Amino acid sequence: MSSRRRFLQQTSTVGLAWSANAVFGRLLAQTRPASANQAVQIFVDSRRTIAPLDRNLFGSFLEHLGRAIYEGIYDPGSKLSDSNGFRKDVLQEIRQLGVPIIRYPGGNFVSGYNWLDGVGPKQDRPRVLDKAWNSMNSNQFGTNEFMAWCKAVGTQPLMGLNLGTGTPEEAAALVEYCNVDKGTKWSDLRRKHGVSEPYNVKNWCIGNEMDGPWQIGHITDSVQLIACGSSGPFMPTYLEWDREVLEQCYDYVDGLSLHRYLGNNDETGGQSSKFVAMNLSMDRQIGETLAVCDLVRGHKRSPKKLWLSFDEWNVWYRARSGAAVDGNRQEAPHLLEEVYNLEDALLVGGMINTLLRNSDRVKVACLAQLVNVIAPIMTNANGLFRQTIYYPYSWALQYARGHVLNV
Repeated sequence: MSSRRRFLQQTSTVGLAWSANAVFGRLLAQTRPASANQAVQIFVDSRRTIAPLDRNLFGSFLEHLGRAIYEGIYDPGSKLSDSNGFRKDVLQEIRQLGVPIIRYPGGNFVSGYNWLDGVGPKQDRPRVLDKAWNSMNSNQFGTNEFMAWCKAVGTQPLMGLNLGTGTPEEAAALVEYCNVDKGTKWSDLRRKHGVSEPYNVKNWCIGNEMDGPWQIGHITDSVQLIACGSSGPFMPTYLEWDREVLEQCYDYVDGLSLHRYLGNNDETGGQSSKFVAMNLSMDRQIGETLAVCDLVRGHKRSPKKLWLSFDEWNVWYRARSGAAVDGNRQEAPHLLEEVYNLEDALLVGGMINTLLRNSDRVKVACLAQLVNVIAPIMTNANGLFRQTIYYPYSWALQYARGHVLNV
């Protein structure tokens, strides 16, 4: 018993990169139970390190989508909200989780978002149509509210820039608004809005207009820029998109983003044994994307090695069509409200192991999303509840620390 206790104490100080295929596949393949006297041994060699664990590997994501923001983290009319309109129960839950970094405001939403609509006096903010999700946005929650919420939760912001309908100049203006102390157009506007101190946001996700990084570099050199990678392996331009983007912007960025959602559908034929091992395809995606990054690095003879930001990942396959993705021009519609089961939680655990296995190059990752939208936390008027996928995510946040070991 004492040796078991010592093992648990030791493993709680490191991130264990176990494969769901190696663990669950063998369990599911058993044709007869093992003998009660049969010993199971696990050897942990502390010298086989992958990398020091970056806590940003366990980040999350909040988008202006469905009830993630309104009725999720922000609900001024609720009996459960504080004077800022923040849901106190949700705020406490996320603070206790210890989520280190949260991506905002999107997602598909950011490509049509004008950040200026969400700052300044609330009575002057326009109510606009979000075309990405066919929903109405009141803009009562914007950049300054998000920054205040991050401070209350104890997390860092990972800010997205609109380089879809936006321009590099608009993106640079937001960086100036957030990070410059005073004496410029946009920093003085922030001060006029009641925020005297700059936010000093370090991490920024940029879009596909690659003159954006160049413009932002004139504002401040203290930020880390993440280029917009391919939407995923299902795209016909997969990897070729990444190569072309990096050929243009490699010298100006620090990382490349990638996304992946997995489901128990056509690819698995509904077989649980295949489904819980699907994180291995996520390993392959990371390897392929890194190969492209390093190819471009070689072409450019660059001393810089890019890291990856896996800023959207989760299980998502039920609420993906029809009314589940169409807001019907309503405010805070019920969109993407996936209901999770045990095997979904097993795969989420496997996906976390994939991130750990690749933590030498994956430095930021965001479980998409955090509240109400394909989320571990769901809310209603009376409180919140935890879905199954909450638990592997919370265990990673609680126990993974130190160095990641290759076991």
